[in-house]
Amino acid sequence: MKKLFSLIFSILLIMSNGYSQNHQKKEKLVIGADRLLSEYFHLIKDKRIGLVTNESGVLSNGTPLVDTLANLHDVKITALFGPEHGVRSNAPAGQTVDNSVDAKTGIKVYSLYGANKKPSTEMLKNVDVLIYDIQDVGARFYTFISTLFYIVQAGAENHIPVIILDRPNPINGINVEGPIRKEDEASFVGIAPLPIMPGMTIGELAKIYAGEHFIGKNLTPDLTIIKMKNWKRNSYLDQYSLPWIKPSPNIPDLETAIVYPGTCLIEGTNVSEGRGTLHPFLTIGAPFINSDSLIKKLKNYPIPGVELKPVSYTPVDIPKMVTNPKYKGENCNGITIKVVDRKKFKAVDFGLKLVCALHSLYPDKFKFRDSGFDRLSGDKSVREKILAGISPVKIENSWKKGMKDFLKIRKKYLLY
Repeated sequence: MKKLFSLIFSILLIMSNGYSQNHQKKEKLVIGADRLLSEYFHLIKDKRIGLVTNESGVLSNGTPLVDTLANLHDVKITALFGPEHGVRSNAPAGQTVDNSVDAKTGIKVYSLYGANKKPSTEMLKNVDVLIYDIQDVGARFYTFISTLFYIVQAGAENHIPVIILDRPNPINGINVEGPIRKEDEASFVGIAPLPIMPGMTIGELAKIYAGEHFIGKNLTPDLTIIKMKNWKRNSYLDQYSLPWIKPSPNIPDLETAIVYPGTCLIEGTNVSEGRGTLHPFLTIGAPFINSDSLIKKLKNYPIPGVELKPVSYTPVDIPKMVTNPKYKGENCNGITIKVVDRKKFKAVDFGLKLVCALHSLYPDKFKFRDSGFDRLSGDKSVREKILAGISPVKIENSWKKGMKDFLKIRKKYLLY
């Protein structure tokens, strides 16, 4: 009888755990865009709206926010503002985007990735409120958060309220990695003194831009953050019902986003970061690399949570993804990267060790694109230390003081 009772209890426990897990998986993430329509519509009712968005700016039901607002009678979108890749996310990385008219809605589109990075007073003359709704990926050099910076700044300069529709940091809001961007490396891929992985949402970033006066000492924006419901800082986007929509053409899935803060550093070198393949940033190579040697070298470092395999590939143009990638039409040898334990994997740590390994193995063939790498890392001393043969551990230790100071500041602006 005791054995039977024990067996029944075990079955019930397993069923209970299964129910709990399934219930957790189905827990609905309520994003800022949903709450704008259901709870905060009074903020935009009868207003002329300037909407900053792209293909990732969708409601949880998959409908683009721009299309939903355009069909409502008690609001009017008077201007669309497109970041890198454009409002409909159909321009390749780095390609200048021109002003245009949105084919679906007929609304004027102002490019913020061309002659202007920030909306001008002229662009904003018929705007009562600015709304920002774009999915970030959690890396300082992702240009969407630079566009966010300029939107907050332009709102303050022109006395226009700014509403940020908060979205998840898809690679979690806990991990904070990398050197703090130095002042002399300020650029559109390093708009503020943040680490490579700030571990913040777009709403939190907007608050730190304003609160720490990064946008200007005398500027105080009228800033509203519409928070999410049910988001946990230690979670990843695939733990919620919200679908993955490519925030840009070369971030096709969550695994790419997890690796991107580290392997994007390869863009600042003469090694291919995998553009021209269907797996950019997860594929690294060059004609002069020996895959087995690189894997062996990397295994000498502690790089938990990742599996490396040899690969050969030839970069090609891919419509809506990339034109003229590095080593176009040439055979490259290298590695493919698979994250097997994302809780142990540290993207920036891996990226640094990858660059150190390449320099160590191929000192005559591996080259930095000095200014490009320095802008990405945010600190030229990183490149200088790699060239001097300083170990990754010592390089990372040199970031600790700046990181400690940043974490104290960051804590003031966390919303979750």
